[in-house]
Amino acid sequence: MREQLKKILLEKSVITGREFTLSSGKKSDFYVDARITTLDPAGAYFCGKIFLEMLKDYKVNAIGGYSIGADPIVSSIAVLSYQEGQPIPAFIIRKEEKTHGTRKAIEGNFPENAVVAIFDDVVTSGGSILKGAKQVEALGGTVAVIMSVIDRQEGGREIIEGAGYRFQSIFTREDLL
Repeated sequence: MREQLKKILLEKSVITGREFTLSSGKKSDFYVDARITTLDPAGAYFCGKIFLEMLKDYKVNAIGGYSIGADPIVSSIAVLSYQEGQPIPAFIIRKEEKTHGTRKAIEGNFPENAVVAIFDDVVTSGGSILKGAKQVEALGGTVAVIMSVIDRQEGGREIIEGAGYRFQSIFTREDLL
């Protein structure tokens, strides 16, 4: 499955050969539009299956991440976990708290005393995913692990682990070059 997912990423999502500005403001000649893969039927399936297997090492009662990058990932994991008879509910962390209605920063299925895995499609500096972890903890949750499809190998892993969290990715930048 990992090789099949890699093939889809390389065909649809990995772009090299020109300069890109990343969300961190850094410039790079390596860009991954991972949502094209995580929103692809086969890509979503392979991501979900691989992450579900990786989650077997952790006792989590919910999965989530920042909206937009994590949405298709946690949805595919939730559906596949249900199919396998061990459903794991999903939640989405808003970049900004709602200013209307329930004013929630976390939407969906976030249980009391949640022990969670947080997902992202691509990790570069680790800053946004750490902010998400702090939001989970502010609501009484515990972060068991942070996972991503791709670690760009630009310091994110070290920052996440330096903050005391476990981190795993399916691929690194090196795997995709």
